[in-house]
Amino acid sequence: MITTRSLTKRYGGTIALDDVDLNVSPGSIYGLAGPNGAGKTTLLGILAGLRRETSGELHIDARAGEIAVLPDTPRFDPWLTGREVVALARSLVDPNGPSGRVDEVLVETGLADAGSRRVGGYSRGMLQRLGIAATLVGRPRLVLLDEPASALDPGGRREVLDLIARLRGTATVLFSSHILADVQEVCDTVGTLDKGRLLFEGPLRDLLVGSAVPRYVVHLRGNADTVAARLTQASWVSSAEARSDGVLFLEVTSLADAEERLAEALAAAKAVVVSYGPEEVSLERAFLELTGGRPKP
Repeated sequence: MITTRSLTKRYGGTIALDDVDLNVSPGSIYGLAGPNGAGKTTLLGILAGLRRETSGELHIDARAGEIAVLPDTPRFDPWLTGREVVALARSLVDPNGPSGRVDEVLVETGLADAGSRRVGGYSRGMLQRLGIAATLVGRPRLVLLDEPASALDPGGRREVLDLIARLRGTATVLFSSHILADVQEVCDTVGTLDKGRLLFEGPLRDLLVGSAVPRYVVHLRGNADTVAARLTQASWVSSAEARSDGVLFLEVTSLADAEERLAEALAAAKAVVVSYGPEEVSLERAFLELTGGRPKP
């Protein structure tokens, strides 16, 4: 659906995007992950046709009328009702579409009961859902969402993420977020963007399995510092970090080495073990390691 080659954007002497090669498959939910200032909004703006690239190639397998864009803070005239906002969007992008489409997307976004209310009284989460309703009413093939859940409370984020997940297979969705847990929850493909460079692109499972250093979490009863000092002498332990609550984080050369040797090493260190096991890798940890950061224990 989307292909870019060596896509670059400069603002004077500042490089916002640096040789980005993007590949978004039809029907996928693609998460563009990265911190604020990574270039995510610039990239979405170029894909939406709102900005011009400085150099590089861009191909989108959809016509302009088949692409819908939702900015990070959608705003609407407060005197309009929710139904009027969505109806106006339909009249602009899909005037010959089915007449019941407005009510259909209001139901999909959970706004059917609030459709007759003026949007000036909508909450932040309702406005975000209304923006998604206006985005989807034209039956787009490609949906571009810029930080769709970043300013919402936990309940609002849950609603928006559920909406995005339900689009899988019905449209191609590319959404950006600096909240890595959101990307991990709903995306099947991820691109990690940092300082304008695309550091990784592929299935989420490949990033989680292939990038993160194998690590074990050991819960001990008592002070873990002595045990950590003992374990760091082992050739298969890369580092050991103890917390004051008795939790020990071990970076190991491989999980196989830990499975074979950890129990014996803990017994030799006279550790009182409550539990231990390999740490489940999160997108946040994999991203930090990919960008040279250090994940917090």
